[in-house]
Amino acid sequence: MTLSLVTVGTGTVAPSATRSGPAHWVERGDVRLLMDCGAGATHGLARCGLAWEHVSHVALTHFHPDHFGELPALLFALRHATKREEPLVLVGPAGTVRLVRSLAEGFGDWLLDPGYPIGILDLQAGEPFPLSPDVMLEVHPTPHTGESVALSVAAPEGRLVYTGDTGPSAELAAWARGCDLLLAECSLPDGQGVEGHLTPASVGRLASDAAARRLVLTHVYPPAERVDLRAEVARCYRGPVTVAADGDRFDVTR
Repeated sequence: MTLSLVTVGTGTVAPSATRSGPAHWVERGDVRLLMDCGAGATHGLARCGLAWEHVSHVALTHFHPDHFGELPALLFALRHATKREEPLVLVGPAGTVRLVRSLAEGFGDWLLDPGYPIGILDLQAGEPFPLSPDVMLEVHPTPHTGESVALSVAAPEGRLVYTGDTGPSAELAAWARGCDLLLAECSLPDGQGVEGHLTPASVGRLASDAAARRLVLTHVYPPAERVDLRAEVARCYRGPVTVAADGDRFDVTR
């Protein structure tokens, strides 16, 4: 069995010709988890050759539109472009149920009853959520918005931590400690950073403090494309670093 990651969308709210909105696919056996669902996610899943029609779980990190805005389109595609019968589980931080119910007020009641079983749950820090008997999902608060969380997916093969959007956080580093793959935002170059996001220096410190075995960078704004992110991160973190592109694939191993 393999725990795998595909970085379907590695961009941000800023339109890009090469990076679509945040969306990351994690697969192990019957678990097919989509972490965030930003602009371009649905067609991006198809371009990557992924079994989007059999997605089992969607997990949101927070409620900025670039991280959840294509969720209605995905649910609509599963309703009309498949013969889906298996259930879909949608989870996220506190307020996820309220968010989806408010979306249904505009899109219609089909969003809550799309023609296949759907469960919607708010997750709480410290309460692991099983995706299968061998795969566990956990969340941890991040300093970005009031509801923002990072995601951890743990299986016998290894542990993946996805920061979502975050500012520097010693608590996050401690929670992620020892992870086999840290999928971390690296929004802007050093000197252009903004509150609630990471730069190469701060993401390097986070990965180093977490003793992450491998670091994969995502959520890259256009200004960050113009610097050598790997070299900048390497000033603070000695492990292997990859600047992910849309469609890159990784195995999560110990």
